[in-house]
Amino acid sequence: MELIIDRLSKQYKNKIAVDRISLTLHQGVYGLLGANGAGKTTLMRMLCGILRPTSGTVMFENMDVSTEDYRKELGYLPQDFGYYPNFTGRDFLMYMAVLKGMTKSRAQKRCAKLLDEVGLKEMGDKKITTYSGGMKQRLGIARAVLAKPELLILDEPTNGLDPLGMKQIRDLLRMLCEEYGITILISSHLLSEIENVAHTIGIMNHGKLLQEISMDAITDQNFAYIELLVSDVKKAAYVLDDKLGINNFKIIDINVIRIYDVSISVERVSKVLAENNVGIEGVTKKQDTLEDYFLKLTRE
Repeated sequence: MELIIDRLSKQYKNKIAVDRISLTLHQGVYGLLGANGAGKTTLMRMLCGILRPTSGTVMFENMDVSTEDYRKELGYLPQDFGYYPNFTGRDFLMYMAVLKGMTKSRAQKRCAKLLDEVGLKEMGDKKITTYSGGMKQRLGIARAVLAKPELLILDEPTNGLDPLGMKQIRDLLRMLCEEYGITILISSHLLSEIENVAHTIGIMNHGKLLQEISMDAITDQNFAYIELLVSDVKKAAYVLDDKLGINNFKIIDINVIRIYDVSISVERVSKVLAENNVGIEGVTKKQDTLEDYFLKLTRE
């Protein structure tokens, strides 16, 4: 399955919310990253046919976003989805199934299966108002996949959740991708969450797509480094250069230096710094994270 976005733009008077974005999604989990206001929600609303683009096209398996055939293949979970407060989880899914034209018997079987798969089997007959934030998000995902879509679009599905709720959503997305072969596009400003679930990411900033890259490529590109936490960063920098001949380092903070050469002996560095009366509070080997990559790319 392939979703092709070609030079997609959205302009409101003098503001360009999405600026000529082109990318291609294949089967897997695609993470869309960006700060609040980067244009992620506007882009996703255009992909779902809710907003009409100013220019550009969206095609999924040769189906245009405006067609009924495309909508049948699409599942969408916005940041906030509505429900009647007196509905139980099962009532809600049954109601949505009927709206999609399912027979009662088929809807009952499908809803029971989904409640089990999203971990709400025991809560299915409880009112949604009693659900935690994570339970509501899992119910929303169940609603989005009722009709077994090929493409699932999720806008900030872990926003406001505690660590347990985030993990439950991650596990559910992996299951949907691996067992059902669904192509998933998930947006977030929580980089650690995307890092844990996505195969490929796109980084947005001020309406533009800055980069589309696989997580494997990010890992290959990112540098490993030695991080020193010292009492006197200027004196430590002098010792590294003058006494050890190390020049591939950077002062990060008032007490932090990073050496971008992991072949150097940590023990040797520690010993020479100590001999020159530089207090050492910590020495660790680290690897750049997705957050480091994102900040370098956006410079924010």
